[in-house]
Amino acid sequence: MYKVGITGGIGSGKTTVCKVFEVLGIPVFYADTVAKEIMHKDILLVAGIKSAFGKESYSDDGKLNNKYIAGIVFNDEKALAKLNALVHPAVFRAFDAWEKTIPENVPYTLKEAALLFESGSYKMCDTTILVTAPYEIKLARVMQRDGVSAEQVKARMDKQFSDEEKSKLANHFIVNDEQQSIIGQVLTLHQQFLNAAEALKPDNV
Repeated sequence: MYKVGITGGIGSGKTTVCKVFEVLGIPVFYADTVAKEIMHKDILLVAGIKSAFGKESYSDDGKLNNKYIAGIVFNDEKALAKLNALVHPAVFRAFDAWEKTIPENVPYTLKEAALLFESGSYKMCDTTILVTAPYEIKLARVMQRDGVSAEQVKARMDKQFSDEEKSKLANHFIVNDEQQSIIGQVLTLHQQFLNAAEALKPDNV
């Protein structure tokens, strides 16, 4: 099955773009949402986190101690890298399991991940989309959405690749600047992906 990866910096609106693809009948794997879920459910991942960060990482009822983990990794790049090294493979496993549930008549799937390029998971996709937006628009969106300060948003942005870095790895682009039509851009890419998926069918090889 043809695999499309989609990413974008915080506040770019990649989730909004994904919703448009879903309306077109394309299944979307939301890697960041799944990552939060499997940190409670994936036995290997839970054991790895406890081993790396201590039993205090989880409460007695098995829930991740988010405050404790955040306190360790927020200002420690090595600790954050260690956590990501545990989480990313677990997300890959979850994606593989999810993809097996997709009907064969679905032409392609979308994998949405904030760290698509940073994690290296883009290499498992046939093509990628980068959703971009002007810096000030992204900043305003996140401040309004999360009720946080500009400084807090900038701190989050600094932990991701810049749009310039991501652009070097992306195959397709959607500009979400509140001026250009998101639907129009999605429809154009949707047709391209349908054609690419069709070309991969055995009868066309």
